[in-house]
Amino acid sequence: MKIVITGSLGHIGKPLTANLVEKGHQVTVISSKAERIPAIEALGGKAAIGTFFDLEFLTSAFTGADIVYLMEAWEGIGSIFDKDVDFVSAFEKIGNNYKTAVERSGVKKVVHLSSIGAHTDTGTGSLYLHNKVEGILSQLPEDVYIKFMRPVGFYSNLYRSLDSIRKNHAIVSTYGGDQKEPWVAAEDIAEAVAEEMEKPFAGRTVRYLASDEVSHNEVARILGKAIGVPELQWQVISKEQMLDGMLNAGMNEWIAHGFIAMQAAQGSGSLYEDMYRNRPQLGKTKFSDFAREFAKIYHQK
Repeated sequence: MKIVITGSLGHIGKPLTANLVEKGHQVTVISSKAERIPAIEALGGKAAIGTFFDLEFLTSAFTGADIVYLMEAWEGIGSIFDKDVDFVSAFEKIGNNYKTAVERSGVKKVVHLSSIGAHTDTGTGSLYLHNKVEGILSQLPEDVYIKFMRPVGFYSNLYRSLDSIRKNHAIVSTYGGDQKEPWVAAEDIAEAVAEEMEKPFAGRTVRYLASDEVSHNEVARILGKAIGVPELQWQVISKEQMLDGMLNAGMNEWIAHGFIAMQAAQGSGSLYEDMYRNRPQLGKTKFSDFAREFAKIYHQK
């Protein structure tokens, strides 16, 4: 099949491209950076250089594809430390560009990387933008089949805590404890997306993605052991402290408030209610596997 992948060669795009090429598919990878071309071609893919804000480019790139894989890359919109970026309007623009490009190109099969929390437009903080994009894509004609993939929080998000772990031996959050929470590995997402592309398409479907369920205290214990810092703690601070810290660091105000609201939904468990009603089979990459990879990064100078 001819498959077009958005999102370049990120945590998901790289293993997804490799997987699909190995299975004999013709893969075109959309990237905004021309310097990515050698890496894309080294995997056996074809590069298409442009952005998801360019409707004509997207339409041309999608034309002739059997399947398109759509994702919204936050970093492709702007820095979360840029106070002037309007993430809401950017997501709406991307969603509408995807919808129009799919219509104009004649593509009939879409796999959309959405997110946990996309089942509702309230109470999930900044994650509600994924609900908005799902809603836009759902306006496509009924003969366009869509598979919405909703991963939970990525293991790799913990890399954001590297400085705090190195300096303070702590992972800081507004919630924590012994309540288990689902996590997912990017490579498991890639494998699931590739799997869904080779299965029959019909209507609009949703698949949640998770790799393991571990509590925050377990996260600290497992990571601490892996990196040789057994005293590592998952430290809980107030929402006010967290918000003040993010704003003082120069974070975009909308992002900061959205992060606090998202963590509140995680802490209460409301973020995962629909997922647990549609509980997925867990992927193969367990948290202990990720901890070994984390340790390699932690010990790099």
